[in-house]
Amino acid sequence: MAWTALLRVFRPDTPGLGRRLGALPRMIKATLKREYDGGSRLLMLAAAGVYIISPIDAVPEAFLLVFGLVDDLAVAGYFAGALMDELERFLEWEKLRDNVVQGDVVGQPGRSR
Repeated sequence: MAWTALLRVFRPDTPGLGRRLGALPRMIKATLKREYDGGSRLLMLAAAGVYIISPIDAVPEAFLLVFGLVDDLAVAGYFAGALMDELERFLEWEKLRDNVVQGDVVGQPGRSR
């Protein structure tokens, strides 16, 4: 899943890397305002990012050398792919949201009150 999301960034029919990364601050803001439902996914991405840069993770690398880096590569692959996937999902949500006319629903046509 993560690798396919990364590869989709380079397909012509999907948003490019720059457009996706430019949407990151908007996605965080919309999530914090509870307009966008990406809270749990952003939390998982944050946890993956912290794991990658965590100094605690350096201990296995010191003893396991190359094999200790494999878990970091797996988490980094998940992080990059999931982030690109979520940003694409957010851009689609933004596009659909912009097409909705805000207002109150009074009644449905063809139904009496």
